[in-house]
Amino acid sequence: MEFSEFDSRGYRTLDVRAGYAEWTPTYEQTVQDAMDIALLDQLTEPSWGQVRRAADLGCGTGRTAAWLRRQGIDSMDGVDLTPEMLAVARSRGLHARLVQADVAATGLQDGAYDLVIACLVDEHLDDLHPLYREAWRLADVGARFVLVAFHPHFIMASGMPTHFTRSSGEPVAIATHVHLLSEHVTAGLETGWHLTEMREGVVDERWLVVKPKWERFRGHPVSAAFVWRKPR
Repeated sequence: MEFSEFDSRGYRTLDVRAGYAEWTPTYEQTVQDAMDIALLDQLTEPSWGQVRRAADLGCGTGRTAAWLRRQGIDSMDGVDLTPEMLAVARSRGLHARLVQADVAATGLQDGAYDLVIACLVDEHLDDLHPLYREAWRLADVGARFVLVAFHPHFIMASGMPTHFTRSSGEPVAIATHVHLLSEHVTAGLETGWHLTEMREGVVDERWLVVKPKWERFRGHPVSAAFVWRKPR
């Protein structure tokens, strides 16, 4: 489904690598924990403290890695397309290894991870299947794949792409695609994953404190989390 069908902003649009390179200096001041970290906090699995090694796909500046470290995960490898984001992640020293690569073709070792995680990257992919297949390749038997997504309902209802504000004050979009939740389920099941948990985050008081103009979206789902298991 094309985002252009819903676009109500008409922002200038950059490709993923160029967009995130420019967004890097203000990224962590822009992305709200309510979008992804709050959903990770709600999950009942995996048992984070039992994870031996994690693959952090689309690791960005290391926001997800910082949360994983707080859960007791000490061994993580990170992958991201954007050198500028990787430089920030490297400065934090949370990953054992950082690789510049596409999340669907990471070059990491087969079956080496008991957790694969990807937060807020799926809307930049035109097809979900390669991501689900790459996560499967990286995952050990019994491993979990945790994916947090920008909810398609919110993208469609708001007409809002992933975007940031340039230093000039101009809002700029990063190439955004709409993937229905059923597309995630289909891609996961066709790859062989078993869905074990799903959560949806809605626009609530926590959101309205930082986004008061979103009052009209109160109660609308804004993000979703999936937990998949690679069967034994």
